[in-house]
This record gives sequence, structure tokens and C-alpha cells, in this order.
Amino acid sequence: MVTSESIKSSIETGLDCDVVDVTGDGHHFEALIVSRAFSGLSRIARHRLVYAALGERMREEVHALSMNTQTPEEHAAGGKADSTDG
Repeated sequence: MVTSESIKSSIETGLDCDVVDVTGDGHHFEALIVSRAFSGLSRIARHRLVYAALGERMREEVHALSMNTQTPEEHAAGGKADSTDG
């Protein structure tokens, strides 16, 4: 079974992050991901970086992942709505 902690670990392993917070019920997950790697990127490009970090897990194990991807500056300013289902 996929856990929030295992998703968090995969993201942290594949992407240099300041903050990764993942919650979920084993089927549906929500993640706040803060990374300098997101600077200057569109929401879609940010999500592609997270998908790349998750690799095959995104296709085979994780069925629903809602992501809020932010730069450290956006996070410090209170964040911005960047949620979408994956």
C-alpha cells in the first residue's frame, strides 16, 4: 500500500525541496512541495518535475495526487493556489 511517507520520500529523493508535506488516505493524496527548482517554471512544468521524481510510482501506484507547488518566495509570502489533481 502506498503511504504519504513513501510518496514524500520519493519526491525528496528525486527533487531538491525545502518543504514536502504529503497527506492522504492510501488512495488520494495531497502534497505541498516547495523547491527552488520551480523558479520561473509554469505550473505544468513544476508538476512534470514532481512526476519525474515519482517515476513509475506515478503510473503504477499513485492514482490521485493533488499538488501545490511553490517556490520558497511564494511559500514565504503565504503561497498561491497551484493545486491540481494528477
